[in-house]
Amino acid sequence: MTRETDLFRVKLVAHTLLDVQIQQTAFSPMIVSHPFTNSGISALRNEDGSLSMVDLVDDPDNCARWRSQVGEQIDHAENVREIFALLNPPYYLTFIKFATPALSERDLGILLSRAWTQEECPNQDCNVSKAELLVLFQSVPPKYLMDEEEQQVYDSLEDAVTVFRGVTPYNRRNIKALSWTLDRRTAEWFAHRFGEEGTVYEAKIRKEHIHAYFNGRNESEVIVDPKYLEQLMESPEPQFDMQMT
Repeated sequence: MTRETDLFRVKLVAHTLLDVQIQQTAFSPMIVSHPFTNSGISALRNEDGSLSMVDLVDDPDNCARWRSQVGEQIDHAENVREIFALLNPPYYLTFIKFATPALSERDLGILLSRAWTQEECPNQDCNVSKAELLVLFQSVPPKYLMDEEEQQVYDSLEDAVTVFRGVTPYNRRNIKALSWTLDRRTAEWFAHRFGEEGTVYEAKIRKEHIHAYFNGRNESEVIVDPKYLEQLMESPEPQFDMQMT
């Protein structure tokens, strides 16, 4: 990894992603899939400074104009975070994957933590495998992934940590994922969100195999190397003391 971010190379990655074809969905043109937009309807700036709403899906000329305007924003970016802000969140990790050789450890850590905590389902990015994600986390010192409060929690973890994960019937085969939590109640919420009847699992893992702690969404999330999970089992229901005092 480079000591300093090579912004020119990062911009080349961004331009390459900008040039990919816009993928239509069942809800097009309103909803599409592309690294720089989630809608086929976009506002473009005219020569007089006014804005016009245009169709990017069925009008090649307007699509070309849109690519040109986004391309100018990429070219004028003064740092990698300004480019990152232009991206469609489901493509955060895809961008990071291809930009990593040009990123400093600090910038990689900042972008990776933002992508992980702001993208709805980072574990399910079809362009970035679980193994690739793990390599990304392993390549960044924890201090670049966490803020000061998160670092304090991370530093206070014991050598052996109990972690929890809630899965629904939809993702029941994805138990050994990177994302776990220190809080059983959070795992319980994930197991039963959307009205699902899911399952809470618990496991033990050594602190050395925990790569980050995130609490930006109050989820007490830890990123682990799942191959080091031990004593993995369904978590028993917590017992409450009902004795009146």
